[in-house]
Amino acid sequence: MKKLIKIVMVLGAFVGFIYINQQWLQLTKYSVVLKKLPKKMDGLRIVQISDLHHARFGDKQRQLIQKVREQKPDIIVITGDLVDRYNYDLDRSLEAVRGFVKIAPVYYVVGNHEVSTNDTDHIKAKLTEIGVHVLSNRSENFSMNGATIQIIGIDDPLSGKTTDEMLNLALNGVDPSKFQILLAHRPEYYKNYVQHGVDLTFNGHAHGGQIRIPGLGGMIDHQLHLFPSHIDGVEQIGDMTQIISRGLGNSGSTIRIFNRPEIVVAELHAK
Repeated sequence: MKKLIKIVMVLGAFVGFIYINQQWLQLTKYSVVLKKLPKKMDGLRIVQISDLHHARFGDKQRQLIQKVREQKPDIIVITGDLVDRYNYDLDRSLEAVRGFVKIAPVYYVVGNHEVSTNDTDHIKAKLTEIGVHVLSNRSENFSMNGATIQIIGIDDPLSGKTTDEMLNLALNGVDPSKFQILLAHRPEYYKNYVQHGVDLTFNGHAHGGQIRIPGLGGMIDHQLHLFPSHIDGVEQIGDMTQIISRGLGNSGSTIRIFNRPEIVVAELHAK
């Protein structure tokens, strides 16, 4: 009997550990100094949501929405994989977005999973209908306190165009003297982003390595590379700063280990 109780306790602890790794939201806060950011926008607060996939955080995503609301963002950016191709449920994802648009302006770019559903146009249309700024290889001005910056978004390369082709489309007519934020799902194309003169990027995609080892970081990425780079955190590459989210959900049947679902909060400061 004692042995059975021990087995049940161990199994319970294991199940609890797995559950916490999928559901216990983590806020990761960065303070980033940027030389081209207008001084009137010093303190600009951006919340990044990425790779929600099929995850649910409370009834109608209330926990996730409340966490975002508490950060009092000026902008919310969604960097792809809002849905999951293996468990496609657009309505579940839209529950979160409907809450976000009541908090701050929301900007969105597609990830590879949206493209894989073959339902990209419908997804974009539904998001636009809700009030989201869908950036499909284009840019928009964002103004605050009398200053203006440019927010640029590109589709995932799985859509058929190369990263450079999409950047050329998105940057057409963009004033290079103005501060530029790029939303792009994949961080591994950082060299292309640098070459096009982008100041700051927000990316996701790699889930922080999915399985992480405390003290060492991500163990394996989506391409099965061991201890990969460019999967999370803040990186400085030349004059460009890259912010990479570990994301919130899982693709298909994968699970997170030592890798809690992450909401990124970036506070930008003028140099």
